[in-house]
Amino acid sequence: MNYFEDLEIGHVVELGQHYFSADFIKNYARVYDPQSFHLDEAAAAESHFGALCASGWQTGGVWMRLMVEHVKSETQKAMAEGRKPATLGPSPGFRDLKWLKPVYAGDTITYFSTITGKRESVSKPRWGLVTHHNTGVNQKGERVFEFLGTVFWERRPG
Repeated sequence: MNYFEDLEIGHVVELGQHYFSADFIKNYARVYDPQSFHLDEAAAAESHFGALCASGWQTGGVWMRLMVEHVKSETQKAMAEGRKPATLGPSPGFRDLKWLKPVYAGDTITYFSTITGKRESVSKPRWGLVTHHNTGVNQKGERVFEFLGTVFWERRPG
């Protein structure tokens, strides 16, 4: 992981892809979002979605898993190269969460994160605050999900 000072505004990271199977959608919905259009193909066909689709919260949860896996991978890479990786701190929040199009059973979503801004923290001098625009794009190239996030990012020691 690079330090705050090394980050470039506009840098895009592809976090990975996820295939949304009908079983994956239904299993999540049974526990977290038990609406009929997430649980039952026939009911979904009669809904305004027209087919079984994933919960928006599930699309966000997949983004989070892929982001955590990306951070772990980058940390391991830095350590393998003999570098001390930067640490990410907590997120003070996000804004402008949008579910732009349904994610249907059979869709593959590719997730991206783009650095859109950064500033030094006034109250925590060891940290900077990084803003990132996060998106999910289906196999047709259509954006289905987006939000703006902020995270504390470690500054270079010394």
